[in-house]
Amino acid sequence: MKRILLVEDDPNLGLLLQDYLQLKGKFDVVLCADGEEGLKAFSKQEFDLCILDVMMPKKDGFTLGKEIRKINQEVPIIFATAKAMMEDKASAYDLGGDDYITKPFRIEELLLRINALLKRVAVKEHTDPGPAQTQFQIGDYTFDYTTQLIHYDGLQQKLSTKEAELLRLLCLKKNAVLTREEALLSIWHDDNYFNGRSMDVFLSKLRKYLREDPKVEILNVHGKGYKLLVN
Repeated sequence: MKRILLVEDDPNLGLLLQDYLQLKGKFDVVLCADGEEGLKAFSKQEFDLCILDVMMPKKDGFTLGKEIRKINQEVPIIFATAKAMMEDKASAYDLGGDDYITKPFRIEELLLRINALLKRVAVKEHTDPGPAQTQFQIGDYTFDYTTQLIHYDGLQQKLSTKEAELLRLLCLKKNAVLTREEALLSIWHDDNYFNGRSMDVFLSKLRKYLREDPKVEILNVHGKGYKLLVN
Protein backbone atom coordinates (compact mmCIF):
# COMPACT_ATOMS: atom_id res chain seq x y z
CA MET A 1 0.00 0.00 0.00
CA LYS A 2 1.36 3.40 -1.00
CA ARG A 3 1.75 5.93 1.81
CA ILE A 4 0.79 9.56 1.23
CA LEU A 5 1.66 12.57 3.37
CA LEU A 6 -1.27 15.00 3.35
CA VAL A 7 -0.59 18.38 4.99
CA GLU A 8 -3.77 20.47 5.17
CA ASP A 9 -4.71 23.03 7.85
CA ASP A 10 -8.46 22.90 7.11
CA PRO A 11 -9.56 20.00 9.36
CA ASN A 12 -12.80 19.35 7.45
CA LEU A 13 -11.10 19.23 4.05
CA GLY A 14 -8.18 17.27 5.45
CA LEU A 15 -10.38 14.53 6.90
CA LEU A 16 -12.51 14.43 3.74
CA LEU A 17 -9.44 13.95 1.54
CA GLN A 18 -7.93 11.41 3.90
CA ASP A 19 -11.10 9.30 4.00
CA TYR A 20 -11.64 9.46 0.24
CA LEU A 21 -8.05 8.57 -0.68
CA GLN A 22 -7.96 5.71 1.80
CA LEU A 23 -11.30 4.36 0.60
CA LYS A 24 -11.17 4.96 -3.16
CA GLY A 25 -7.43 5.08 -3.75
CA LYS A 26 -6.60 2.42 -1.15
CA PHE A 27 -3.71 4.54 0.15
CA ASP A 28 -2.31 4.84 3.65
CA VAL A 29 -2.78 8.60 4.25
CA VAL A 30 -1.01 10.40 7.10
CA LEU A 31 -2.77 13.71 7.79
CA CYS A 32 -0.91 16.66 9.36
CA ALA A 33 -2.44 20.01 10.30
CA ASP A 34 0.50 22.33 9.59
CA GLY A 35 3.94 22.48 7.98
CA GLU A 36 5.93 21.81 11.12
CA GLU A 37 3.90 18.69 11.89
CA GLY A 38 4.28 17.63 8.26
CA LEU A 39 8.07 17.92 8.34
CA LYS A 40 8.26 15.86 11.54
CA ALA A 41 6.13 13.14 9.95
CA PHE A 42 8.22 13.09 6.77
CA SER A 43 11.44 12.86 8.79
CA LYS A 44 10.18 9.79 10.68
CA GLN A 45 8.49 7.78 7.90
CA GLU A 46 8.93 6.97 4.23
CA PHE A 47 6.28 8.35 1.88
CA ASP A 48 5.50 7.60 -1.76
CA LEU A 49 3.90 11.00 -2.42
CA CYS A 50 3.20 14.32 -0.65
CA ILE A 51 0.22 16.66 -0.96
CA LEU A 52 1.01 20.05 0.56
CA ASP A 53 -1.38 22.92 1.13
CA VAL A 54 0.48 26.16 0.43
CA MET A 55 -1.25 28.60 2.80
CA MET A 56 -0.66 27.12 6.26
CA PRO A 57 0.29 28.38 9.73
CA LYS A 58 3.74 27.84 11.29
CA LYS A 59 5.31 26.69 8.01
CA ASP A 60 3.83 27.29 4.55
CA GLY A 61 3.68 24.58 1.91
CA PHE A 62 6.43 26.01 -0.29
CA THR A 63 8.85 26.13 2.65
CA LEU A 64 7.86 22.61 3.63
CA GLY A 65 8.36 21.40 0.06
CA LYS A 66 11.83 22.94 -0.03
CA GLU A 67 12.78 21.20 3.22
CA ILE A 68 11.36 17.89 2.00
CA ARG A 69 13.51 18.20 -1.12
CA LYS A 70 16.61 18.48 1.10
CA ILE A 71 15.71 15.08 2.54
CA ASN A 72 14.39 13.38 -0.59
CA GLN A 73 14.91 14.58 -4.16
CA GLU A 74 12.62 12.02 -5.77
CA VAL A 75 9.34 11.82 -3.82
CA PRO A 76 6.50 13.35 -5.90
CA ILE A 77 5.04 16.56 -4.46
CA ILE A 78 1.65 18.06 -5.30
CA PHE A 79 1.04 21.63 -4.09
CA ALA A 80 -2.58 22.62 -3.36
CA THR A 81 -3.64 26.24 -2.86
CA ALA A 82 -6.46 28.67 -3.45
CA LYS A 83 -4.05 30.99 -5.23
CA ALA A 84 -4.00 30.77 -9.01
CA MET A 85 -1.35 33.33 -9.97
CA MET A 86 1.34 32.30 -12.47
CA GLU A 87 4.06 33.38 -10.03
CA ASP A 88 2.84 30.85 -7.46
CA LYS A 89 2.76 28.06 -10.02
CA ALA A 90 6.30 28.89 -11.15
CA SER A 91 7.40 28.84 -7.49
CA ALA A 92 5.83 25.42 -7.02
CA TYR A 93 7.82 23.89 -9.88
CA ASP A 94 10.96 25.85 -9.04
CA LEU A 95 10.94 24.28 -5.56
CA GLY A 96 10.85 20.81 -7.06
CA GLY A 97 7.11 20.27 -7.13
CA ASP A 98 5.74 17.75 -9.60
CA ASP A 99 2.17 19.02 -9.88
CA TYR A 100 -0.04 21.90 -8.78
CA ILE A 101 -3.77 21.88 -8.12
CA THR A 102 -5.89 24.96 -7.45
CA LYS A 103 -8.65 25.01 -4.86
CA PRO A 104 -11.50 24.35 -5.09
CA PHE A 105 -10.83 21.09 -6.92
CA ARG A 106 -12.70 17.85 -7.42
CA ILE A 107 -11.37 15.04 -5.29
CA GLU A 108 -11.60 12.75 -8.31
CA GLU A 109 -9.19 15.02 -10.18
CA LEU A 110 -6.71 14.87 -7.30
CA LEU A 111 -6.89 11.07 -7.31
CA LEU A 112 -6.20 11.02 -11.06
CA ARG A 113 -3.14 13.21 -10.59
CA ILE A 114 -1.87 11.07 -7.73
CA ASN A 115 -2.20 7.89 -9.79
CA ALA A 116 -0.50 9.54 -12.77
CA LEU A 117 2.49 10.62 -10.67
CA LEU A 118 2.84 7.22 -8.98
CA LYS A 119 2.63 5.48 -12.36
CA ARG A 120 5.33 7.81 -13.72
CA VAL A 121 7.59 6.94 -10.78
CA ALA A 122 7.02 3.21 -11.32
CA VAL A 123 7.87 3.48 -15.02
CA LYS A 124 10.99 5.49 -14.26
CA GLU A 125 12.19 2.95 -11.70
CA HIS A 126 11.87 0.16 -14.26
CA THR A 127 13.23 1.96 -17.33
CA ASP A 128 15.55 4.77 -16.22
CA PRO A 129 19.11 3.51 -15.62
CA GLY A 130 20.04 6.86 -14.09
CA PRO A 131 22.40 9.47 -15.46
CA ALA A 132 25.65 7.90 -16.66
CA GLN A 133 27.39 11.28 -16.56
CA THR A 134 27.02 13.61 -13.60
CA GLN A 135 30.05 15.92 -13.94
CA PHE A 136 30.19 18.48 -16.75
CA GLN A 137 32.64 21.16 -17.81
CA ILE A 138 30.91 24.20 -19.32
CA GLY A 139 33.62 26.63 -20.37
CA ASP A 140 35.10 27.85 -17.07
CA TYR A 141 32.16 26.42 -15.11
CA THR A 142 31.95 22.99 -13.51
CA PHE A 143 28.48 21.51 -13.08
CA ASP A 144 27.81 18.65 -10.66
CA TYR A 145 24.40 17.18 -11.43
CA THR A 146 24.33 15.02 -8.30
CA THR A 147 24.81 17.91 -5.87
CA GLN A 148 23.02 20.37 -8.21
CA LEU A 149 25.91 22.84 -7.92
CA ILE A 150 27.64 25.07 -10.46
CA HIS A 151 31.21 26.05 -9.54
CA TYR A 152 32.98 29.09 -10.97
CA ASP A 153 36.10 30.93 -9.79
CA GLY A 154 35.79 29.69 -6.20
CA LEU A 155 32.06 30.42 -6.00
CA GLN A 156 29.13 28.04 -6.24
CA GLN A 157 25.48 28.32 -7.26
CA LYS A 158 22.86 25.88 -6.00
CA LEU A 159 20.28 24.84 -8.61
CA SER A 160 16.72 23.69 -8.12
CA THR A 161 15.90 20.14 -9.24
CA LYS A 162 14.26 21.29 -12.47
CA GLU A 163 17.15 23.67 -13.25
CA ALA A 164 19.67 20.87 -12.73
CA GLU A 165 17.70 18.47 -14.95
CA LEU A 166 17.42 21.06 -17.70
CA LEU A 167 21.10 22.00 -17.56
CA ARG A 168 22.08 18.33 -17.68
CA LEU A 169 20.06 17.82 -20.86
CA LEU A 170 21.68 20.88 -22.40
CA CYS A 171 25.13 19.58 -21.41
CA LEU A 172 24.44 16.16 -22.91
CA LYS A 173 23.53 17.96 -26.16
CA LYS A 174 26.32 20.56 -25.91
CA ASN A 175 26.73 22.51 -29.18
CA ALA A 176 23.74 20.63 -30.61
CA VAL A 177 20.01 21.36 -30.52
CA LEU A 178 17.91 20.20 -27.56
CA THR A 179 14.36 20.26 -28.88
CA ARG A 180 11.72 21.97 -26.79
CA GLU A 181 9.50 18.90 -26.90
CA GLU A 182 12.32 16.60 -25.78
CA ALA A 183 13.10 18.81 -22.78
CA LEU A 184 9.46 19.16 -21.72
CA LEU A 185 8.64 15.47 -22.03
CA SER A 186 11.83 14.41 -20.30
CA ILE A 187 11.50 16.74 -17.30
CA TRP A 188 7.79 17.65 -17.04
CA HIS A 189 6.40 14.63 -18.92
CA ASP A 190 3.96 16.96 -20.69
CA ASP A 191 4.65 19.58 -23.37
CA ASN A 192 1.66 21.80 -22.57
CA TYR A 193 1.71 25.60 -22.63
CA PHE A 194 2.10 26.11 -18.89
CA ASN A 195 5.06 23.74 -18.61
CA GLY A 196 6.63 25.54 -21.55
CA ARG A 197 6.30 28.87 -19.74
CA SER A 198 7.85 27.35 -16.62
CA MET A 199 10.78 26.04 -18.65
CA ASP A 200 11.35 29.50 -20.12
CA VAL A 201 11.73 30.83 -16.56
CA PHE A 202 14.33 28.19 -15.74
CA LEU A 203 16.24 28.89 -18.97
CA SER A 204 16.42 32.56 -18.03
CA LYS A 205 17.86 31.61 -14.64
CA LEU A 206 20.43 29.29 -16.22
CA ARG A 207 21.54 32.07 -18.56
CA LYS A 208 22.00 34.31 -15.53
CA TYR A 209 24.07 31.68 -13.71
CA LEU A 210 26.36 31.19 -16.74
CA ARG A 211 26.75 34.82 -17.80
CA GLU A 212 30.23 35.37 -16.33
CA ASP A 213 31.94 33.28 -19.02
CA PRO A 214 31.60 34.93 -22.48
CA LYS A 215 32.43 31.58 -24.13
CA VAL A 216 29.16 30.09 -22.82
CA GLU A 217 25.73 30.89 -24.21
CA ILE A 218 22.29 29.27 -24.26
CA LEU A 219 20.74 30.05 -27.64
CA ASN A 220 17.14 29.90 -28.77
CA VAL A 221 16.93 27.95 -32.02
CA HIS A 222 13.79 29.30 -33.68
CA GLY A 223 11.10 26.69 -34.21
CA LYS A 224 13.25 23.90 -32.75
CA GLY A 225 14.57 24.39 -29.25
CA TYR A 226 17.79 25.41 -27.52
CA LYS A 227 21.51 25.01 -27.83
CA LEU A 228 24.20 25.21 -25.14
CA LEU A 229 26.99 26.82 -27.14
CA VAL A 230 30.51 26.58 -25.70
CA ASN A 231 33.27 28.14 -27.78
